[in-house]
Amino acid sequence: MSPRFRSALSAALIALACLAVPCGVPAGWAAYGLTDTGRYVAAMAPLADDPAVRDAVADAAADAVGDGVADEVAAGPLNGTVRLFAQDAARSFTRTDAFREGWDAANRTVHDAVLRALRDDRADGRAVTVDLAPVADRVKDRLAEDDVPFARRIPVRHITVTVLPAHEADRLRKGYHVLDVAAFWLPVAAVVFAVTGIAVAACRRRAVTAAGVGTALGGALLALSVVVGRRLTVAELPDAVEGAVDGPAAGAVYDALTGTLRTASWLLVVLGLTVALASWLTGRYGHLLRRRRAPAGTPVAPAPPRPPRPRL
Repeated sequence: MSPRFRSALSAALIALACLAVPCGVPAGWAAYGLTDTGRYVAAMAPLADDPAVRDAVADAAADAVGDGVADEVAAGPLNGTVRLFAQDAARSFTRTDAFREGWDAANRTVHDAVLRALRDDRADGRAVTVDLAPVADRVKDRLAEDDVPFARRIPVRHITVTVLPAHEADRLRKGYHVLDVAAFWLPVAAVVFAVTGIAVAACRRRAVTAAGVGTALGGALLALSVVVGRRLTVAELPDAVEGAVDGPAAGAVYDALTGTLRTASWLLVVLGLTVALASWLTGRYGHLLRRRRAPAGTPVAPAPPRPPRPRL
């Protein structure tokens, strides 16, 4: 192969590798990170102490109590008083250890239900539902351990909550299967393209530098997409989902879930720049190091003479 063809082929392969990197990392994060129940619960656990999340949960609980009162009595001062009392009680409860334990249990229950639905092809056309009675039972036991009055008398009922409608579950199931395949093959393809592109290059040092720069650009693009995704999530979630949490709470949840993805994007930037800088420095100052390392009496090939400058 001619040097020009080898350079063109190397550039194309390295470009494909650099494109596969920012696509493979989110796929791996979604397929292996979000689907791990332990990691998911651990990522969501600190949100139990986030003020925005606590206020959102307390407001939702107060609204539920207020709606229940409104069904029994006519709307009026009594309904407003009950709402305020329920809101104060809920906000006080969100600062207890019982709320933190219930928060972890609820996240684990919901995650397990969604994951089973996504992996079960026989669940087509069925909504994803969870029974929150075990969560309520754990909260009840925690309150009893804290000597809360009448905690043992709190009734625990089977409350079935729809997490995902049937059409949303079917759509996510198809996307999950695609991510499961892409999470494995995209990183493999990126490595194969990069190694092949460097191997066939006419100047391998330049190919390594280009691969490093491309990897850094891919990591920067991934970090930018995470930031843009956060803004879109915070802006659209309350309007798209009825009863969704407010902007600050949604942002806190998004940050907790994408923490690993942000770290991976900046690692790609650092790794790519380090490889590119090392390759550039090796090419620029490598001959000086070889001269210093040469033993005494070893002839060193002189540097090629520079071509004369053309006279004007």
